[in-house]
Amino acid sequence: MATLWLLLSGLFDPLLLTLGVLSVIVVVAVALRMDVIDHEGHPIHLTVRGLTYWPWLLWEIVKANVDVAKVILARDLPIEPTEICVKAGQADELGHTIYANSITLTPGTVSLDVEDGLITVHALTQQAAADLSTGEMDRRVTELVDGRKAISRGLP
Repeated sequence: MATLWLLLSGLFDPLLLTLGVLSVIVVVAVALRMDVIDHEGHPIHLTVRGLTYWPWLLWEIVKANVDVAKVILARDLPIEPTEICVKAGQADELGHTIYANSITLTPGTVSLDVEDGLITVHALTQQAAADLSTGEMDRRVTELVDGRKAISRGLP
């Protein structure tokens, strides 16, 4: 929020910047001491690890956009709708939510349901379903949430 204010205000005086940084530090320290921060609701701990995940996800979105555009522009319209279930390797609901949202953000796939660590996905083509079944996105989300390298489970 402080960054948004800084960008929109255009005030870059050293005094205001210093007071702003001090204010942010005090508010975060008080909130932590009062234990009013919901760690799943405000996943601050994912910020640094997200620096590698978000560019990867953006690249996957670009590649999926190209694939969907090829399908739409093809003369024979090779749409092969399919529904698959993929296992979410994350230990908590935050990880499942990030994984399901990442699937939905990727064109050509939509998360339909998340239950008991399984995500039901509708894919526009068999290839989109196969790409998801490799487990690469699951592995990346697990690394993002858990902060450790995920073990490849060799999914079909």
